[in-house]
Amino acid sequence: MRTKIELIILLFLLTLTTGVFAQDPNFYIFLCFGQSNMEGNARVELQDTMGVDARFQVMEAIDCQNLNRTKGHWYTAVPPLCRCHTGLTPADYFGRTLVANLPKNIKIGVINVSVGGCKIELFDKDNYQTYIETSPDWLKGMVKEYDGNPYGRLVEMAKLAQKDGVIKGILLHQGESNTGDPEWPQKVKGVYDNLLKDLDLAPNSVPLLAGEVVNADQGGVCASMNAIIAQLPKTIPNSHVISSAGCPQRGDNLHFTAEGYRMLGKRYGIMMLSLLLDKVN
Repeated sequence: MRTKIELIILLFLLTLTTGVFAQDPNFYIFLCFGQSNMEGNARVELQDTMGVDARFQVMEAIDCQNLNRTKGHWYTAVPPLCRCHTGLTPADYFGRTLVANLPKNIKIGVINVSVGGCKIELFDKDNYQTYIETSPDWLKGMVKEYDGNPYGRLVEMAKLAQKDGVIKGILLHQGESNTGDPEWPQKVKGVYDNLLKDLDLAPNSVPLLAGEVVNADQGGVCASMNAIIAQLPKTIPNSHVISSAGCPQRGDNLHFTAEGYRMLGKRYGIMMLSLLLDKVN
């Protein structure tokens, strides 16, 4: 017969094992970050709030009393998916595209930490404070909602999410504020490498999907940045650029319309589906 000490040890080991297997390998999690177009600039329309599959979840990154959401908890991904009063984002129709085309046992979760008007330097874990110090007050106000460190909040939420599922990809939409900066791909690589290291993920193991800014065919004032964004796969082998061609903008030549976000989000989703399918095959 087992001694009492042996039984206690066995129960402890069973508890540890249960904790390990509590992670659901069929819960695919995607990290989203960037500036205003990932934050969501277009007003959410009625069609965007209806029929959201409960298999598509969002982890709220801040407390939102108006949405009855608490930081660090999962909710059905009814927009807004960034902060409490943001708009439609590519993440919305990215997730919907995935759940519509993946087996019913697969769930999708997104975490969106974005700040309108920011440079990629805001997500530089070693130098973000220097960048914030020189930023305008309106940007500092948004950063404050993430306790002054958006990168840190993204990692914090991602570590929580890893207890529930598996990180399968990273979505980026940023670049308008870095237009003309040839070092942008290398700066993005720094953020990407830090994320994987801080989340104990193997180097280059997670695909990064980066969307183009408003295209020249829509009068995009920052469209020249797309030539720099196109260089990203040379710097990060496991990265993929999402075209914004034909995605309408709202008239300011910077931000997409709701329909533009739907189109762009579906393109992110189609790309990710192709990558997931490649792994299966």
